[in-house]
Order: sequence, then C-alpha cells, then structure tokens
Amino acid sequence: QVQLVESGGELVQAGGSLRLSCAASGRTFDSYSMGWFRQAPGKEREFVATITWSGGRTYYADSVKGRFTISRDKAKNTVSLQMNGVKPDDTAVYYCAATSRGSAIWLRPGNYDHWGQGTQVTVSQ
Repeated sequence: QVQLVESGGELVQAGGSLRLSCAASGRTFDSYSMGWFRQAPGKEREFVATITWSGGRTYYADSVKGRFTISRDKAKNTVSLQMNGVKPDDTAVYYCAATSRGSAIWLRPGNYDHWGQGTQVTVSQ
C-alpha cells in the first residue's frame, strides 16, 4: 500500500520561499514517477511539476518554471518542491502524487494512482 504524506505548507509573504516535502512509503519506487499538483478554491487541480524516480528527469508547468524545483532523495524516499519567488497566485492546496505507469513524464491528474492528503500554501501580498 503506497502512502504519501506531505508537509511544509504554511503562510508566506510574496517573494519568499517555501519547501514542501512528501514522504513516500509502501514499496520501492524505481519504476514510478512522482508529481506535485495544486488546487485553489473553485478551480480544478492543476499540474505543477514531475520527476522520474529512477533518472530524475523533470518537467514543470510554465507558471512555475524558473521559480520551483522538484527533487527526490532515494535514500530517504522523499520528494521535495522548493518554491522560490512565490506569488499570491501560488496559493492553493498542494498534493504529492505517484504513478506506477512507468518512469516517464506524466502531466494529468488521471495519470496518477496515489495521492497524499495535501498541504495548504498561502501567499500574502
């Protein structure tokens, strides 16, 4: 049983930085890809970033490219999202996700099998 637990969400001022973490457990993830999604009130869940577990290949949404960095630590079984230069538009619940479809770039929520409970990020002016 795959379990994903996010942490690190909080209130931060615009222009600041934040680091989200996702602790993964339940199996080995060599054939998995991991992703971060976010959902603001009244909006659909949207893709933020993804990384292949084995090779560390990454891909970002245009809205966060150059500001956010996704990484994984194989030894600790964690995936992180470093958020720099945050904006009020980044306010949302952030979800960690994992897909067993293979170590590739997956962009849609429907591509992912497992989800964490989410962590709230609020960016103030």
